[in-house]
Amino acid sequence: MKSEQLYAAATRENSEKRAALAPEIIETWRTFSKTVFKEGALPEKTKQLIAVAVAHVTQCPYCIHSHTAQAMRKGANKEEIMEAVWVAAEMRAGAAYAHSALAMDEMEAVEKV
Repeated sequence: MKSEQLYAAATRENSEKRAALAPEIIETWRTFSKTVFKEGALPEKTKQLIAVAVAHVTQCPYCIHSHTAQAMRKGANKEEIMEAVWVAAEMRAGAAYAHSALAMDEMEAVEKV
């Protein structure tokens, strides 16, 4: 299933319209994005795998499509991509569990009243 069924298609026309509304900002954004994903201390493949994981945590369908494709273009295989998704899932679930301490504190505070 493609995301176009739920979300607007990411088209060149749509991108150009948004860029025309804020040309200086979009150019700055594009430069930032290109710089972030350049080979550096981390290889480009690793950066794209991180992006795939983050895209799943932020639940951005456009990012999931884009960075999954980029990860494969940079040499990631399906197993690596799926493992990155599972790491993201664990981190998301782990955060929910860790924050349950806040609920525990609140429940105990309500019981004291």
